[in-house]
Amino acid sequence: MSTYFETVQRSYVDVPVSDAGVDTLAFLEATEGLIKMFDLLGNPSFAIVQSDMTGNVAKIRTRYLAHPEQSATLESLMEHEKTEKKKTATEGLLWLIRGLKFTQIALQRSQADKAEELAVSFTKAYEVTLKKFHSFVVKPLFALAMKACPYRANFYAKLGPPESNVDAELTKWLTALEQIIAQVEGSFEKNQYTKGM
Repeated sequence: MSTYFETVQRSYVDVPVSDAGVDTLAFLEATEGLIKMFDLLGNPSFAIVQSDMTGNVAKIRTRYLAHPEQSATLESLMEHEKTEKKKTATEGLLWLIRGLKFTQIALQRSQADKAEELAVSFTKAYEVTLKKFHSFVVKPLFALAMKACPYRANFYAKLGPPESNVDAELTKWLTALEQIIAQVEGSFEKNQYTKGM
């Protein structure tokens, strides 16, 4: 039986990151794999998270397809969209990075404390990432999703069989994701791409 990491088209570990930035297409492929991970949670409440991420991936991909040369990296995509009135892809990337950070922190908490259930890991991650950006209408929907997380043991069993090294794979995957998030957040701040959003 294969692990979740062997079923995805691309891992964050394999996303090229250079001086020019994060490879857009590879990043989108890896993110589509992460979005599928929410299916393993077996919880319809997470549909809101999946839907939001899928919509933001679509905004970035649309921009990439319209301007492939100017969008080879996430940084160049933001740079070229900066002068336009509507920054649809940049805004999509901003929200996507927020959603990815929420997921990354939740799973890293879960990795660090084997006794902590996923409901706690995701709730704590939500409090330090997405909560401050959400309205009073959205917050209860996310709170519901966090409470409905499966048991930790069930989720990890779906990531791969006990004899496979899921723990090591997940750690590598999360470390690569964390580095990509930090780089993109740094670009947002340094270049003020999100001004007026």
